[in-house]
Amino acid sequence: MYKVKIKNFGPIKEGFQDNDGWIDIKKVSLFIGNQGSGKSTVAKLISTLMWVEKAIIRGDIKTPVSKDDFEELIEFHRLEDYIQKDTQIEYKGRAFHLVLDSENGEYIVTAKKIGQASVKLPKIMYVPAERNFLSAITNISKISDLIIGSLKNFSVEYRDAQISYDTPIQLPINNTKVVYDENYDENYLVFDGKRLKLSSASSGFHSIVPLYWVTDYLIKYLKQDEKKLLQLLSIDQTVRRTNELKALNTDNVDIKSLRAKEKKINQKYVPKYLVNIVEEPEQNLFPTSQRKLLNSLLSFNSGDNLLIMTTHSPYLLNYLTLSVEAEKLKSRVMSAELRKRLNIVVPPNATLKGEDLIVYQMEEEDGTITKLESYKGLPSDDNFLNDSLAKANELFSELLEIEDQCQ
Repeated sequence: MYKVKIKNFGPIKEGFQDNDGWIDIKKVSLFIGNQGSGKSTVAKLISTLMWVEKAIIRGDIKTPVSKDDFEELIEFHRLEDYIQKDTQIEYKGRAFHLVLDSENGEYIVTAKKIGQASVKLPKIMYVPAERNFLSAITNISKISDLIIGSLKNFSVEYRDAQISYDTPIQLPINNTKVVYDENYDENYLVFDGKRLKLSSASSGFHSIVPLYWVTDYLIKYLKQDEKKLLQLLSIDQTVRRTNELKALNTDNVDIKSLRAKEKKINQKYVPKYLVNIVEEPEQNLFPTSQRKLLNSLLSFNSGDNLLIMTTHSPYLLNYLTLSVEAEKLKSRVMSAELRKRLNIVVPPNATLKGEDLIVYQMEEEDGTITKLESYKGLPSDDNFLNDSLAKANELFSELLEIEDQCQ
């Protein structure tokens, strides 16, 4: 299990108020809260720390990580100004325990080996809220030098996804497909036998297409065999892997042992699962489209894959509750008719075990983080998003009372 501890970092002050400050990252982790409460801050820091661990495993960076090197890494998510003199950051992954060790404003990031001798490597994808921008323009390659950080990295994956598909890909909403036409270097939506430039489509499609397309592409990418994935390594990684293989002591070593050592080296370079970190998946989407998109993201989240999301949407949280409840019902549904009705509510590959879901609520006023309590595996109704809906109902009741008194 991944976990992170954060204090005095940007909008996060006292951090998580339980579990000795450790935020557990489960198969599906959701961060909710007002603007400026730190949802994206935590998601971006998790992304950074996961990448640091991966880079250490692969040999991209050395430990301890210096102040300058760590600041360069967190600049990727524009977090460099969030570190203070009393900032506390700890991270426990599958291979390393990372600690921000600070003294007099100077710090390093130490790394202590934990867990197994070898671990599976993740493919970490941060999907920024600014992804809409990529759908509104044509020919991404022309503007790639004008964008930086996570959006630039996402644009590269988006471009790779475009050119990797020569047939339309089915989107989860509106019975619509999307296809890339290399002759015009343009994305098109396909529906009712017609084609429409994605750049001319509604904002909901601008949001969903990059997110869905890249996720689908990366899932297929990770399913390729190891030999193919090794061929896709960068030049630097290929050189380091080759040198490690050459350094193996093959004297008096049987073939089986040699292959085991080679496999251990390859594990350092070949990603085996996806950590999909998505900012505001609901962006510009009608509630029913939010549900369909969420079900798609959950269906992609099989095996060791992880899904981390930030949201302002009460619908998204309630749809996750549906997925948990549907998982509990699956084993009890025996008749084909009931199974069909259940699958309409939540597709069978989009159900979720209650213990695999965790929801954190961020408080912008005091910079704290709390975990939503659960009842029989379901997230509590007592949360920031539902409170906002309740407040709207209270205001509507107030209007009705005013109306009555006007008569």
